[in-house]
Amino acid sequence: MTGSPGSFIVVEGIDGCGKSTQAELLAIRLGALLTREPGGSPLGIEIRRLLLATEPDEVSDRTEALLMAADRAQHVADVIRPTLLEGRSVVGDRYIGSSVAYQGHGRGLDVDEVRDISEWATDGLAADLVLLIDVSVATAGRRRSDAPDRIEAAGEAMQHRVREGFLSEAAANTDQWVVIDGDRAVSEVAQSVNETVRARLGQ
Repeated sequence: MTGSPGSFIVVEGIDGCGKSTQAELLAIRLGALLTREPGGSPLGIEIRRLLLATEPDEVSDRTEALLMAADRAQHVADVIRPTLLEGRSVVGDRYIGSSVAYQGHGRGLDVDEVRDISEWATDGLAADLVLLIDVSVATAGRRRSDAPDRIEAAGEAMQHRVREGFLSEAAANTDQWVVIDGDRAVSEVAQSVNETVRARLGQ
């Protein structure tokens, strides 16, 4: 089954929630392009390296927010918008909600300013549907097996703030966001994702 032309679906959540797995499964089911942030364009790959591989004190919070927005601007220009205009759906592993949650709520920057920067960077391109895969910080921590990147290494307190930021965004934007309980087997979460996409977008 393929999705309707040009749908843009984003999967969000804290690190270790299982969002990347669910984004991949959904993209396969819909025949959609799967992409991610940061790093969804050739320039974005370099920005991702700068953001995640450097030492914690080498990137200021505002620089981090601006680099995320720069990555997103190029990602939209090079990948997301052209694909949508071709009539193909896109499933994104992170988008504007991640900047609001991580750089806004997590780092303590002004949430509205962070959102405004990304909306300007994307020229107002919004997702048709945002799926928030929600798990506790403890569950996410148990699931992560790789060495933490620079943002993951910011500590558990930040992860709690990020999770609350995501939940706050979802509660304030119920027409666009849906919270999915991620504390279940992959197949059960995928079933909820598929049911939500069918109910909201008819796909």
